[in-house]
Amino acid sequence: MKEKVAVIGGGSSYTPELVNGFLARVDSFPLTELCLMDVSSKRLDVVGGFARRMVQAKGAAFAVHVTTDQREAVRGASYVITQLRVGGMKARREDEYLGRRHGLIGQETTGVGGMAKALRTIPVILSIARDMRELAPGALLVNFTNPSGLVTEALNRYAPDVPAAGVCNTPITTKMGILEALERRQGLRIAPERAELNTLGLNHLTWHRGFVVDGEDIWPQILEGHLEELRADPDPAWDPRTVEVLDMIPNYYLQYYYHTDRKLAAQEKWPPSRAEEVMGIEADLLAQYAEPDRTEPPEDLMKRGGAYYSTLATQLLDAHYNDLGETHVINVRHGGMVPGWPEDWVLEMPCRVDRTGIHPLPAEPLPPVCFGLLAHVKTYELLTAEAAVHGDRDAAHRALLAHPLGPSADHVQAVLDDMLKTNRPYLSQFWGAP
Repeated sequence: MKEKVAVIGGGSSYTPELVNGFLARVDSFPLTELCLMDVSSKRLDVVGGFARRMVQAKGAAFAVHVTTDQREAVRGASYVITQLRVGGMKARREDEYLGRRHGLIGQETTGVGGMAKALRTIPVILSIARDMRELAPGALLVNFTNPSGLVTEALNRYAPDVPAAGVCNTPITTKMGILEALERRQGLRIAPERAELNTLGLNHLTWHRGFVVDGEDIWPQILEGHLEELRADPDPAWDPRTVEVLDMIPNYYLQYYYHTDRKLAAQEKWPPSRAEEVMGIEADLLAQYAEPDRTEPPEDLMKRGGAYYSTLATQLLDAHYNDLGETHVINVRHGGMVPGWPEDWVLEMPCRVDRTGIHPLPAEPLPPVCFGLLAHVKTYELLTAEAAVHGDRDAAHRALLAHPLGPSADHVQAVLDDMLKTNRPYLSQFWGAP
């Protein structure tokens, strides 16, 4: 069979890692065409040219095509990967400083910055779903675009007939980190395919609570080893007592909720913000990608973040195509697999992946100490998706009121006005066509 994969946002600095992932699986995943689409022809020329050299150097197992036409990219695809950033890195910088100038968390997926990004992104992702419905019926949309869970929630509600899943590298990075810790502490070397992470929540708002190796849950020793390292660290990422009473390890992004003051103090030291750091990293990467003799990604790519991105993306497609029935942590509508929670919520949770689709696995609900925060943030997500789709300023106002990291009620309108004005070129649903 011939398989076409379209990558929307193909000019991303992450793309060479994705290419390597497909090259590593040419024997199991019969990719014939990798189509890289981006709104920036300049980035496409650089990244696409480098991708072609990478593939050529490994025997030209598949063709690499580039285009600025979204419909051309989607047409006939079996899989569509979205890794786009509406407004580019400059918009990310604005998201960060939006929070900072209002005394709030400034981050691209969490808080007011994440909301701004979602408002820009959701209409674009839904336009991709519409093109897929017409030009690639039945194709699977694999969304890496942040805020991944919120974007997937919007897809679930406003394009439910297009198969879609949201993915993030945090779960696989956590899993690999636990395996590395087991080897460091106990000398145990365990192949990743033997282990599964039990985690539940929303994207960037999960709690890790189990780790199974060869069918045996070894969470107690994982947690105790983690606590020992926290207690020995003079500046631990987590208060050990918090982890102890939760009996779970919080996702890194929960630091914005559990240690808000610490994060606010850190951003007072900007510049550089993370976006400003990445701007420099990307400039260097693109210069290296343009080197005419280069056929391997530079080591500097690791500075960009996104560890195990290629592993995650290509493993997921491989498991789906080859009906492997593997377990992966994915953002999907849970459909009642978590008893007592609204069935239409998109959650980040373990799922079985086979040729028929992505199937969430039964999961015990989180305890009230976690569920309260999760429900708070999910309410914000639903309101943000509504605002993004309809250009509804009242829904956007309600979303900011609902967010645990949002402004006080008497400051919501000022933040919203700033957000909409700053992002006006990308928010025609609020401002009308330019």
